[in-house]
Amino acid sequence: MLTNNHVVEGADTVIVRLNDRREFEAEVVGTDPRSDVALLKINATDLPVAQLANSDSVEAGQWVVAIGSPFGFDYSVTAGIVSAVGRALPDESYVPFIQTDVAINPGNSGGPLFNLKGEVVGINSQIFTRSGGFMGLSFAIPTNLVMNVADQIRTKGVVRRGWLGVLIQEVNRDLALSFGLEKPMGALIAQASPSGPAGKAGIQAGDVIIRFDGREVERSSALPPMVGLVLPGNTVPVELVRDGRVMTLDVTIEELPDAPAIAGTPSQSQAATELVGMTVEQAPTEVLQELGLNLGVVVTNVSGDPARAAGLRQGDVITQVGGAEIDSVRTLREVVESLPNDRPIPVLVVRGGNSTFLTLRLGR
Repeated sequence: MLTNNHVVEGADTVIVRLNDRREFEAEVVGTDPRSDVALLKINATDLPVAQLANSDSVEAGQWVVAIGSPFGFDYSVTAGIVSAVGRALPDESYVPFIQTDVAINPGNSGGPLFNLKGEVVGINSQIFTRSGGFMGLSFAIPTNLVMNVADQIRTKGVVRRGWLGVLIQEVNRDLALSFGLEKPMGALIAQASPSGPAGKAGIQAGDVIIRFDGREVERSSALPPMVGLVLPGNTVPVELVRDGRVMTLDVTIEELPDAPAIAGTPSQSQAATELVGMTVEQAPTEVLQELGLNLGVVVTNVSGDPARAAGLRQGDVITQVGGAEIDSVRTLREVVESLPNDRPIPVLVVRGGNSTFLTLRLGR
């Protein structure tokens, strides 16, 4: 039997009640807090079985039905439509949730989400709310992911997820243009751990992953669930765009650690210089060490465009401009002077400990 981890978490005893009013004490075979899935076992016969659908077939706009016990009202049924598939939530990027407008309330968690054929396409898991009740945003865990997790719990006793060792961001229109893409798509690599699977395979900051293991990466949020489903030790092809060219690298996926880190070492100092609407100086050694960087210049003031229009802020550490690494203020000046004025230029900055790409338009 399957339910949510948060339904059974911390429980001394788990009781399963069937629709024929039989009750059984369930054994919790295993749980996976990251996906919010729990696998239960009861000793019983003549059990009804729900048919599972291939959740990859779920599409936005189709009708779905949820059954649960909101507020203790057993066998309550609510219906709605699918808003999106593969939706990532802020606190969980490894679950490609099915988003619906099906009314879900306390007591619906762990219940099935059906298609109109009566097949289970997901397990209702979360809602987004400010009031504590339903506000039109419900999220279900797709059955394909649920069964992957359940099979690992049953056979191995633990869930292992793939890890790529990168920080990614969404590709907007300006970034797509600056990286030579025909349209905004894929997952932009903002940072790649040299000791991680991606770094070992040659993936670099500024690469845009457009296909992973043969599947198209439409948005950056689609990549983590794809990686997570790959068993550690397997090698998969990763298609990416670098400097406007499409290339494929084979990456051997490793196991997701508890806290993946991205490493680095220190550098030197240099006087402040004014460039493209901002003042920059060599990042102090202690700042670079704290951020795990071995190069970069720090923005000490933003006075005007094009720096302001690009979204640069005081305290940003610039590590790359137009694909060139910035190891000093002099290098930054030389790179800026050689850049074209007719298209946006990608600028890699570290802000608040995280790497992100901005686009600088020198023609403004």
